[in-house]
Amino acid sequence: MIRLETLSLLTRDGVKLDADIYRPDSDEKLPILLMRQPYGRKIASTVVYAHPRWYASQGYIVVIQDVRGRGTSEGNFRLFAHEVEDGEDTLAWLANLPGSTGEVGMYGFSYQGMTQLYASASLAPNLKALCPAMIAWDLYRDWATENRAFCLQMNLGWAVQLAAASAQRRGDVFAFQELYQRSRQLSFTDARPANPEWFHRLASDSFYHDWLRYPADHDYWRNLSPEFLCESVDLPMLHIGGWFDPHLRGNLACFQAMSQRTSPQRLVIGPWGHLPWGRKSGGIDYGPQAVSKIDELQIAWFNAILKGQDNGLLAEPPVQVFELGRHRWLTRADFPTSTGENWYLNSTGLASIQETAGQFGPEPPLQPNVDTLVHDPWRPVPSVAGHAGFPSGQAERSALDARADVLTYTSAPLSEPLALLGIPEVCLEVTSDTPSFDLSVVLAEVRPDGSVYNLSQGYGRFERIPQQRVHFSLQALAACIPSGHCLRLSIGGASFPAYDVNPGTGKSSAEAELIDQQVMTLTLALGNSYCRLPIGPGD
Repeated sequence: MIRLETLSLLTRDGVKLDADIYRPDSDEKLPILLMRQPYGRKIASTVVYAHPRWYASQGYIVVIQDVRGRGTSEGNFRLFAHEVEDGEDTLAWLANLPGSTGEVGMYGFSYQGMTQLYASASLAPNLKALCPAMIAWDLYRDWATENRAFCLQMNLGWAVQLAAASAQRRGDVFAFQELYQRSRQLSFTDARPANPEWFHRLASDSFYHDWLRYPADHDYWRNLSPEFLCESVDLPMLHIGGWFDPHLRGNLACFQAMSQRTSPQRLVIGPWGHLPWGRKSGGIDYGPQAVSKIDELQIAWFNAILKGQDNGLLAEPPVQVFELGRHRWLTRADFPTSTGENWYLNSTGLASIQETAGQFGPEPPLQPNVDTLVHDPWRPVPSVAGHAGFPSGQAERSALDARADVLTYTSAPLSEPLALLGIPEVCLEVTSDTPSFDLSVVLAEVRPDGSVYNLSQGYGRFERIPQQRVHFSLQALAACIPSGHCLRLSIGGASFPAYDVNPGTGKSSAEAELIDQQVMTLTLALGNSYCRLPIGPGD
């Protein structure tokens, strides 16, 4: 029997925050599991987690709280702005919660993952363990942008969702209705595609305008980034990510930073996008072994930390990742970050026209050539699947690779299986005829039947400089490509609408005008252009 009650606390500035408390029948004092979230506490992140009643049935008092200005909590909602102080006040309140030990573990993904890190920054003594899932470590680098390119579709879509909730909360029928409709058919055709007039009109106070406005070095980002706020934090953390989640780089950065401290850390990465966490992602069924067991794992984690159970979890290797291809879980002592083997690009100069013209392999070209790519903003290369497309995951992309504005470089069929584990990196010698340009790079598997499935991708925005060498990371991966299959690297000048189309003018996303978008010509010199592949375990 689980009892539910709603309790409130007053923050240091007199704002009432409401929480649902789920209690199992028990005569003993129990530890607390806390989730702080902005979507209405009844949801409780059940899009990926078991219901709080299940967690309570495992011997915990579960607290699901509406953050400031959301649900029935009072105050004004400002994205992440109050979460350190309000998290600290919530932990102080829970330290004296009747029937509890006062010790707290936190769980949740996305915004709810961020509230864990913000609360930990307070160094509250009763916060004992975290399970941050799908978070940003640096808010600018890991959420708002990818390699300086603005994550348009994700950011605007999320901003519309939060703005609609605000309109609903204040009873603004007209704003809510229009935001709801636009969320179902998100448009990027305004005079300023990334900075639409209609969103200023409907949500002038949205965080989205700040994200467009502030450059990378502005204090806004530092003040909200766990990387800087959590410099003194040393807590046990179970880090949870997905190969096709846009925030995976944040998860990995947080895990790597915390692994340098004294408390135990654990990392789990499944074949999942941001949501849901199931056996199917994109066009692939990864089998029953890919079904999320995160709920059971979190309980085991909290049992070990909050209850002191010797369940063996802390003695296991700390890294568990799902390998695409062989569809199995791998356990490791660490997550590799810097090893790799360079695979070079070469072609006959026709890599944009003929799929067989571009070569990709470990031997540097003896007679390097150049390829030319023409990006036309009227028909930008569309974003499909991966970690930035909607829906995310793996998808068949041979039609994209057949476009004349995509360069493709394909290996010979593999003579033996090739295992990859880590973070691929590309180094490309590129020149552009415009002041600014974008690059979209996709690492994919070509199957014997000619179908092509993405494995990893990366995107970046760059300013033109003489003799340009562009270097950036792709999404981390674990995959095994079977013998007889090929590896392919595809390069384009856009991935729209996941990222806004670069106008070529050098203007920021906030200022870029649709009418100014330029055709741009990119020239790729192939002699020293390569992708560093993270060669993984071959067993």
